[in-house]
Amino acid sequence: MTTYAALLRGINVGGKKKVPMAELRGLMEGLGHHGVRTHLQSGQAVFTADRGDEQSLAAELTEAIEAHFGFPVDVLVRDHAYLRAVADACPFPAAELAPKQLHVTYFSAPVDAERFAAIDQAAHLPEEFRLGDHALYLYAPDGLGRSKLAEALSRPRITKGLIATSRNWNTVVKLVEMTAG
Repeated sequence: MTTYAALLRGINVGGKKKVPMAELRGLMEGLGHHGVRTHLQSGQAVFTADRGDEQSLAAELTEAIEAHFGFPVDVLVRDHAYLRAVADACPFPAAELAPKQLHVTYFSAPVDAERFAAIDQAAHLPEEFRLGDHALYLYAPDGLGRSKLAEALSRPRITKGLIATSRNWNTVVKLVEMTAG
């Protein structure tokens, strides 16, 4: 069996797309997953599965959530090895930064620099971003809520054709720990 994290995009924000974590755990157990645990209320679930791959598990969960809750939710599923590799590859000094200053956006497919070429990084300093494997690392010293760079990075022309969901550094680290088995 493999341990995975399911990352749900845009739930329980501002009273919209409410997905109670207890219901999500029950739904996932009903799909045959084991050891289902959730982290916070913002859409992280860790589980083990003895069948499928990341894409098929994400598709299955996306379909089940819409059928159960009545609205679509984008879902990414990633295994421990990937989550660990993303954390280990962080180009910023994570240990020296407050967790609210560092974020990872996970993407459903690889992204290249060309997709972000229109963003003038110098105009957003001291905020910075770097690309990784299906991921983007964002340093936002004043936090994500005040980040003009985060706003620019989330524009539809940048994310077109992708599922993209961001997590702060605390959650990145917690998901690595939770999926370690």
